Amino acid sequence: MKLGFYPDVVNENVTRIVASTVVILGVFALLFPNLVVLGLLFLGFTLRVSYGPKWEPFAFFTSRYLVPWLGISFVPSAGPPKRFAQLIGFSFSLTAIIFFLSGHTLPYQITLATLVFFASLESFLGWCAGCFMFGLLMKFGLIPKEVCERCNNLNFNK
Repeated sequence: MKLGFYPDVVNENVTRIVASTVVILGVFALLFPNLVVLGLLFLGFTLRVSYGPKWEPFAFFTSRYLVPWLGISFVPSAGPPKRFAQLIGFSFSLTAIIFFLSGHTLPYQITLATLVFFASLESFLGWCAGCFMFGLLMKFGLIPKEVCERCNNLNFNK
């Protein structure tokens, strides 16, 4: 198991299904605040950002069994922007846990609702805000273009 490995190319359809689990867990944690569900969200992001989608149980199940069973095709998507998006999700889920544990209800709800909103955009519309930010950071030279050759020609007018 190699820490820090994330594939260069991922299946867009798998990422959208995994994002739907973030939506479901996030909504559940908003309606019924509890540390177990927040822990599952945090663990999922931690495993995906640290070891890639093959080591996170739901992403593994989705890519290995669910997508083939449903007959969903492989739609290639650049991995580095998706990993960046996972890092943002990791940050939001960690922040939500901190607010929850410290009893700051409104900041907890806002943080989690923001996470759910952006995960919904990925899941239902296929638009990844983290990937968009990654592209902007590349455009402004904060992320070297060599990091993601597949991302060099992003079109922000879509």
